[in-house]
Amino acid sequence: MLNFRTFGKLARPVQLLLAALTYSLGAGIARYLGHPIHVAAFGLGLLAILSIQVAAYWLVEYFRLPFMPLEKDETPRHREALRSGLFQSATALLTVAGAIVVTLFLTRLLPLSAGVLFGLIILFFVAYAVPPLRLSDAGYGELVLAVALGTLFPALSFLLQFRDFHRLLTFATFPLTLLALAYLLVNDFPTFATDLKYGRNTLLTRLTWQRAIPTHHFLVLLAFMFFATTPFLGFPWGLVWPVFLALPFAVIQVFWLQRIAMGGRALWNFTTTLAVATFGLAVYLLAFTFWIR
Repeated sequence: MLNFRTFGKLARPVQLLLAALTYSLGAGIARYLGHPIHVAAFGLGLLAILSIQVAAYWLVEYFRLPFMPLEKDETPRHREALRSGLFQSATALLTVAGAIVVTLFLTRLLPLSAGVLFGLIILFFVAYAVPPLRLSDAGYGELVLAVALGTLFPALSFLLQFRDFHRLLTFATFPLTLLALAYLLVNDFPTFATDLKYGRNTLLTRLTWQRAIPTHHFLVLLAFMFFATTPFLGFPWGLVWPVFLALPFAVIQVFWLQRIAMGGRALWNFTTTLAVATFGLAVYLLAFTFWIR
């Protein structure tokens, strides 16, 4: 019998929630610019990107080397059954995503720009999960996920509504992509020893602790510095200031990670929760501002 709790855990629900938030941000920007929200396009697009994400995460586990366990104390027979279930389920979700894209096209809810972006998202996640590239195990998977979370998902949602690019989209997505990368880098720390044991490359193992810590700090600092300069770029301060309510979480995150690097106790559940809060709250506050204005 397949363990559905394991399937749910491997689907990375926290990242799915963050993806839904960044996707909502794109539609919020379109609404702020005066375009009414097409609910069907919004809902179908969200379902498609979530399906693509989950399928990619399951394929990552499917293509793990045979000696790498997917569950604790699993038997070879159980492991093979789980891997087979992951592959079949991922295939089904990709079929659902393809059907959604076709539906959007046939109902004329898919502009060319959004169609191209859908194709790019699929290519990104195929490269992330499937050999021969399989960037998730090559140390570059975090870069793919950061670009998807911070840029591609909100851009897709925006284009499904607005049907053309706008510089306001770049203003919102660039710093969020930096925060997404910082969040994903923090996620690598708790599994660092296991990744080394099984020879799995992550962004952290490639950077090493010595370079990863200052890189994380730089990403967080640069993101909030960019938000601080937006009034000089012609954007209303009223759109930006709510993001700085997430700044205390970012400061604590930097301080706590630096403390661990200097030999402090590693409370990884607290650290990763803090990273989720920093990125998630920044996205939520920005999206909420666009939706209510």
